[in-house]
Amino acid sequence: MTEFESGAGRGEDRGDGPAERALVLHPDILGDPDRRPAAAGLAEAVSLAAALPGLTIVGGEVVPLRTPQPGTLFGSGKLDELKARIEADEVGLVLVDGPVTPVQQRNLEKEWGVKLLDRTGLILEIFADRAATREGVLQVELAALSYQRTRLVRAWTHLERQRGGLGFVGGPGETQIEADRRAIDEAITRIRRQLEKVVKTRALHRASRAKVPFPVVALVGYTNAGKSTLFNRLTGAEVLAKDMLFATLDPTMRGVTLTSGQKVILSDTVGFISDLPTQLVAAFRATLEEVLAADLIVHVRDISHAETDAQAEDVESILHELGVSDETPRIEVWNKMDLLQEAEREPLETLAARRPDVLTISAWTGLGMDGLVAAITEALDGVRSDDVLHLPFSEGRKHAWLHERKVVTDERQGADGWEIEVRWTARQREAFGRL
Repeated sequence: MTEFESGAGRGEDRGDGPAERALVLHPDILGDPDRRPAAAGLAEAVSLAAALPGLTIVGGEVVPLRTPQPGTLFGSGKLDELKARIEADEVGLVLVDGPVTPVQQRNLEKEWGVKLLDRTGLILEIFADRAATREGVLQVELAALSYQRTRLVRAWTHLERQRGGLGFVGGPGETQIEADRRAIDEAITRIRRQLEKVVKTRALHRASRAKVPFPVVALVGYTNAGKSTLFNRLTGAEVLAKDMLFATLDPTMRGVTLTSGQKVILSDTVGFISDLPTQLVAAFRATLEEVLAADLIVHVRDISHAETDAQAEDVESILHELGVSDETPRIEVWNKMDLLQEAEREPLETLAARRPDVLTISAWTGLGMDGLVAAITEALDGVRSDDVLHLPFSEGRKHAWLHERKVVTDERQGADGWEIEVRWTARQREAFGRL
């Protein structure tokens, strides 16, 4: 059994009352072929819990499971054992690092006399606490309502509160299910209408940026990989960069002139994570549109992390879910080289040297930054340029291709076809010529 001792990780107190004492459980389902190493899974779960203000993490435990029980997840013996620990440590909240059904949640809360959150609920809480922009707040509320509608375990009137967080941690108690469902549906409709207005505003902003002849470089990566630190290093900005999961939530964009003289728009995005709630993948598609429209994707990896390969696979999987084109140029950056011992660092540097799309850096110390800037410049092949294209109506595929890549700045129809004004990179022009 893997366990974190009491006080292994702590969240920050909100300052509006005593911190909730929380216990983190990582169910290790032995028959699951896709299960992650239990120790790494628990460590990430504790880090997630520590990222939520208002919690004191009193401990964490891996719970091996041969077969999850449909009603309570855990067997009766383990239920009693955990209940004794919960009472001894005065735990008020149990965080289960995995999916918990509504029935299991109700039964466990009744059995243990505590509030309970599963992995999805915890991530939604963190996102709600971190959302800063109007769209970010609305997207989180929409995702949370979709999640809560399937549960209706606790009242959801927290949406009217002013402070951060969704209120799953401190909900006001039971309420009538039908009234909740009706109210949730009404709230979902209201939020979607508000989002439509926000999306239109974002579309206008994107259209304005499209007229600027600078390519977009999107930083992506697993949460806490060091994207914000790298963003700050490249731009001189002061974006929140902490050793904490989901330190950045809302995307940050900044125009910057690289040391090579190349002018680009750099975008720092929300960190990805394994088992990202499906509600959030859908809700944050609009927020991640900057990645879809990017001329270059820089995938930042925490190469010092024990699970760095698995994290990289999770990032690639989410990029694929979002619909990011395989044609979009990419650079893979192995960050945090300064945290490795020399014996670990040298083999990685040798391996990276054999791959033209991989660079080793430390965004914290500045190691390898000149090489990264040079690689970005080379990948972009210069700034965008303006061209006028004449396409007959029979070239519908090419016409669609241009619009999919958002390079069209103006378009007119003639008798025989389209006259299209485009602003694109040299790489996009070459790709168009190969169609």
